[in-house]
Amino acid sequence: MDQLQEWDPVWVEQYLNMTTNPWKNGILDIKTIELICIGVNAACTNLQADGTRRHIRAALEAGATRDEILMILKMASVMSIHSCSLGAPILLEEAKAAGVEPMPKQAAATPACDQMKAIGQWNVAWDPFYELDPVWTDQFMATGIGIYASQLFSPKLVELLSIAFDASITHMYAPGTRRHIRAALKLGATMEEIMEVLKVCVAFGMESCYLGVPILAEELAAFNDR
Repeated sequence: MDQLQEWDPVWVEQYLNMTTNPWKNGILDIKTIELICIGVNAACTNLQADGTRRHIRAALEAGATRDEILMILKMASVMSIHSCSLGAPILLEEAKAAGVEPMPKQAAATPACDQMKAIGQWNVAWDPFYELDPVWTDQFMATGIGIYASQLFSPKLVELLSIAFDASITHMYAPGTRRHIRAALKLGATMEEIMEVLKVCVAFGMESCYLGVPILAEELAAFNDR
């Protein structure tokens, strides 16, 4: 930031006014904002190490516990299920069009899927890959039950975090974003709170400068030393 400030102080001031707005207006508490930032940086669609470390440090300073941060990392991991949410329906459609039938499957118990349905957390978008591979789907859902059934975060906070994961610039998964916005509103989230989540996602854009400015400075120095 010091180097960027030296090169373009006007733009830095403008950009920081915009990106730090959620930290200043009091709509979301600082711990929640930092947990969102950990999620956006650590998401399996992003894996931004420096940002993850910076926001873990800030979350700890804001009072977050190890278990809370670990829960965010678990959520960041299981969002990879969207590969199946996207691909499995297409597979079913294209296989039907091609006249290809799946291999017969033996009946199998799916207790984790049953529990997800029982607690009201089953997503119909999961039906296609459950149809294709119920055993594997149950194995995956076993990793998610602890997140959805946990009392560590309020249901509203879980939905706000989920909005951030799905709306993040490296993911932009529209079906999940809509589903979690709808759920957050039903749980009492305000439009202003949800908008703050989206603004925090936008603030992630500064990682481009955190990454690129030091590299530019190094390469300029090397170029000028030729």
